[in-house]
Order: sequence, then C-alpha cells, then structure tokens
Amino acid sequence: MATLSRDLSDFLIELSITMNKHAIYPSSHPLLDVAVDGVSNRLAVLFVESRESLSIGVARRQLIIEGVATDPENPVLKELAQRLHQHRVGALKFVRGISRDELAQALAALAIDPIRSEKPIGLDAERVGVLWPHVRFFPLTYDRLQLIEDDGSGEPAGADQMASSRATQLWIGLARAALVSDTSNPSSPREEQDDDASLEPATVARAIDEHQREEAYDQVIVGYLLQIGDELKTAEGAEAAGLQRRVSRLVGSLKESTLEKLLEMGGDKAQRRKFLLDASQGITVEAVVDLVKAASAAEGQTVSHSMLRMLSKLAHHPSSGGPRTKADPNVRDVMRRLVDDWSLDDPNPETYRKALESMSSTRGLAESISSDGIATECEPERMVQIAIEVGAMGPQVRAAMVDLSRSGRVELLLDLVEKAPSADAGAPVWDFLIGERILESLLDQPRIDIPLVTRFVQRLGAPAAPMILSAALAFDDAKARAQFYDLFQSFGDEVGLAVAQRIPDATPIVQRELLALLGRLTTLPPGFSGHDYLGHAEPLVRREAVRLLLRDAAARGEAIMRALEDSDDRVVFAGLTAALEKCPPPGIDLIKHRIDRGELDSQLRTMGIRIVAQQRTSETLSWFLGFVVTEAHWPRRQKLRASTPEMLAALSMIAIGWPDDPVASPILKLAEQSKDAEVRAKITRTRAATSRKAGS
Repeated sequence: MATLSRDLSDFLIELSITMNKHAIYPSSHPLLDVAVDGVSNRLAVLFVESRESLSIGVARRQLIIEGVATDPENPVLKELAQRLHQHRVGALKFVRGISRDELAQALAALAIDPIRSEKPIGLDAERVGVLWPHVRFFPLTYDRLQLIEDDGSGEPAGADQMASSRATQLWIGLARAALVSDTSNPSSPREEQDDDASLEPATVARAIDEHQREEAYDQVIVGYLLQIGDELKTAEGAEAAGLQRRVSRLVGSLKESTLEKLLEMGGDKAQRRKFLLDASQGITVEAVVDLVKAASAAEGQTVSHSMLRMLSKLAHHPSSGGPRTKADPNVRDVMRRLVDDWSLDDPNPETYRKALESMSSTRGLAESISSDGIATECEPERMVQIAIEVGAMGPQVRAAMVDLSRSGRVELLLDLVEKAPSADAGAPVWDFLIGERILESLLDQPRIDIPLVTRFVQRLGAPAAPMILSAALAFDDAKARAQFYDLFQSFGDEVGLAVAQRIPDATPIVQRELLALLGRLTTLPPGFSGHDYLGHAEPLVRREAVRLLLRDAAARGEAIMRALEDSDDRVVFAGLTAALEKCPPPGIDLIKHRIDRGELDSQLRTMGIRIVAQQRTSETLSWFLGFVVTEAHWPRRQKLRASTPEMLAALSMIAIGWPDDPVASPILKLAEQSKDAEVRAKITRTRAATSRKAGS
C-alpha cells in the first residue's frame, strides 16, 4: 500500500493543526503566528527542489495528494478534509512563490465557519484568486445530484439503481467531482441537466475525458477510484452490484489515454497493483482487460495483445447461459495472477514477441481489397508509409488513405505526415487531409478529440481560426468552449477582429467570454472599444468591458469612474482594484459618498478607505476619524469605536498619513492603550511597516 512521504505527511498534519488553532484563538493571538510559520516552513521545504506547485484533492473524509489517499480514519486529516469540503472546495493548489502573509490570510479565511461567512471559499474562488494568487481553490459546485433511488415511493431499487449506502456515496462523490464546474471560471456554473443523466457512467466518463488536465482535478478523481476499488473488494448486496455495474461501464467509456493518466497518478506500483486486484474482484472482465491495458502502459510493461484478445473473447462467452457479468471466474483469476506476478519489463521472449507481431499483423486475402475495390495487397498504413518513403503516390495509395480515413484512423495519417523525412515527402498526405476536410469532420463529432484537433490546428495556423471559433460557439457547455478559446488564443493578435465581430450577436455569457478572450491578446483589434458594453444589462459583461478599457491609459480614468458607479459589487471591485494604484479625484469623492450611504459591502468599503487615503487633506483625516472614534456620553471625551475591518483600515491610514498631526496624535495614543489586542496589533504592524519602508 502506497504511503505519503514524511514531508507531505508532516505538512498535512501541520496544516490541519493550524486550521484548528485559527478556529480556537482570536486572530491576534501569538500562537497563530507560530502555527502559520510552521505551515510556511513545511511548504518551503516542499518547494526546495523542482516542484512548482502542490495540489491536494478533497474527498468528504480524506485528502488525495500525489496520487495517495490519506487514511479516512485519521482524525486530524479527516477533520481537515471535512472543513475544506464544507467550504465547497474540491481541490486546492499551492503555487511556488507564496508569501507568508498570503498563506496566513488564506488559512484564516478557511478557518471561518462557512455558515457564518458570506460565501464558502469554493464558491468565491474568483474573488479570492485575486486576493491570494498563489493559493488556488477549485470549487465543488455541482450540488444538484440526488440519490436517484430515494424518491420516497417505497418501490424497490431497479436494476440500475443503488440503495443509499457507502457504495452510493462513493459513486455520487465521484460523479460530483467529475461534473464540477469549470475551475478556470468559477462564476460560470455548468448548465443544469437531468439528475438521472448526471449519474450515468457515460456522462461521468465524458466529463472526465473532456476536462482540461489539471493535477488538482485528477487528484480528486484518483482518490475516489482508490476508495471504490477498496469497496468493490468486499461489498455485497444490491447496492454493491449497482456500484459494480456503474464502475464497469465507466471504465469501458473512458478514453484509453485518460485511464492511463489516472492510473499513472494512482500512487506507486504497489498501490496501482492493489487497486487493479481490488477492482478485478468486483467489475466485469471486459473492464478488467481495459484496466490491465492502461496499467501496462502506465508501468511500461508489455502484455501479449494476443492474450488480451483471447481473454476479451472468453469474457463474451460465459460458461453458463447467464449474463456477461457472470463470466467464468477462472478468466478473472487469470487476470489477477497476470497482474500479481507482473515483474518483467517484457515477459515475452524476443523471438516469441516477433512471431506474435508477425502473426497479428498478417491480413487475409479478403482484407487486401480496399473499401473502394482497389487491391492494396498490404495494410493501408504500410502502403502510405512506403509511398512517403519512396516519394511515389497513386490510386492505390489514395485508396489506402481513404480506407484509413473512413475507419476513423486519421490520427495515423497525421502521424505519418509529422514523421515524414521531409515536409515535401509528407505533403501529399497532408493535402489529402485538407482536401477531405478532415478538421471540419472532427469538429462536427458529438465528442471532439481535442488533442487531435490541436495537432491539426497547430499545422494549419491562423486560417483555422474561423472554424475553431464557430465550433466553440456551437457548444452550450462553458468548459467545452474554454478548450477552443485556448486553441484560438494560440493564433495571436491577428485573430482579434474575428472575435470582435462575433460579440454583438452572442448571448451575454458568450459575450463575456469573448471580451475576456480579447483581454488575453497583446493588442486589441483596430476600431474596437469596450465603451459599447459599459451599459450592458449583464454585470459580468460590464466588468470585462471595464478591464479592457483599463488597458488604455487615455480611457483609464473613465473606466474607473464607470466601474465605481456600477450597481454590481463585482464591477465595483474591478474599479477599486485599478483605483488602488491611482484614483481620479472625482472617484475618491464618489467612493466616500457610496461608503457613507452604505452601498458597498465590508470588503469594498475597506478597499475604498485605502484609496481615499491618496488625498492627504484635513477633510480626509476628519472622514477617517469618523470610523475610528466617537464621543462618550459621560464624561464627554473621545473613545475608540469597536474594531471592524473598516475601523482598522481607517486607523491604519491615519497612522501612515498623519502620524504627527495634533488632531490625530491623541487618537493614535488611545489605540496604543486600547484593551482590544487587535487594535494594538494593527498600530504596531502599521508603524513597523512604515519604518521599514522609510529605511529602504
């Protein structure tokens, strides 16, 4: 059984203990500083070598890190997993370069009970991504999944249903993780779909296949697969049978490359082998064969293809007349012993291997006739390969290429083009692929092979841009569109005009995505301006328009003002973020006015107070004092207000901008003598930071 390294185990324990301390002690307690330092030091050790990031998958009762699932009975790590799960976090990722203060703020936010917070961290990933760019939270937002059998009717579960049990919980956990909203865009939830369809293995497999490969996402999927494998080993009854059927169909529906990638992440050889042995006791033989094929590629092993074909045939011919899931146990036992005794890099003697390859590649005479009726006398791929090598094309070669294309093997033709000895040698095959409009046909498929499309696009370049953009806009799923946007961006700034022309007629959610795509370009297309979308009814469209205008120095002031006037907090946040660098004077007056009227939430008010400090006038000082002090009824003297984020922010600005002012000095002295430790700590930190800045 694979176990965590000592460094990773110590880091997770330290992280869990620190989260507990944040929940117990007030934010100014010195023990918290010590605890955060401990986590920071552990993280620094993990980033010493070539590791650029550290991803942690989150299940309900355990964590998954570097393909290894933690013990669900470990009380410390179980509590950490539950806390993250309550915050709707499916995975989190620490990136090299994280500062101690950034880590401290993120841990403090996670320690807050999500019930008492405005929004769980996982559902607020876009905003916190701006605050803490080196800590990424991946949301777990697909919460419409229900126990489809528990409909209250009292009817027994059907053949494809599972009773409410650990088996059901594991499957629903896997489905929820697979169908998680696009992590790169947490504000855009997945389109709602039928709950029954959401739990179907084919739907789950398609979601895993089509997901942009992100290590944190894969960690969660691997963790659930490891738990399911362990459950399949011992589970019995109707609910176990339901899980077996679903997992078998899931494995059969996954692409071979996806299955291989997941098994590669499933820990070391020992843990991978244990998973295969556990799973082989509870899924169909066809699914076991698929797992062994993927595992052989993941471990660099060689399994006789003839043997696998033979076992696959045996799986379809059970000894009794029962269903295929009841195939002869001897077949499954052969698979178990094959994996259990896996030790040689190539178990076949060299001469035997060559003989097998020769026999498996020999085709019958009937197969030597192409689909066009032209005799090819050898396999189509060999015919094309020979033609490339000798530089000779003709009807037989074209018939072979047509044969490969119609049988869905265009990837092989592209391989031959890319591996040709010269560009001229591979040109006839490439011209065939273009003439047959292979890229267009790939984009018309209900399930698009993104890696293959990417290879075509990289060879075609910018001329493929209109096709890619049209294909993207044909999808209702934001995650599917995002994959095409990434391809589109690779063409460079010259495709900006094509994007701008599609924006006016698009739906609001697509308009926002296209504006964001323009924002990734180095220069905007000629004649395009974000002004046209500042008054859009959709707030997220207005926010993207503001971001585009902020790139233009001449329009920056207007963009900030329009954002500060907006009724949506997300647009206002974009304006405040830009104004932190430099805010036009009318903008400062507008911020004060909106804060005084209570139109902004606590975080935006705090940001606004820092921006107002850019005007160091007596009027500004008087406005700040209104947040910090009030007048006691008896005796009539000034006293500090209760500490709030706004009060502390205003106090900090007074200490920075007016440290020796005769009006401010008594207030700062009151803060130094306050009974509130948070107020005293704020003054101390502000003055220390000011001294360091003055010294540098």
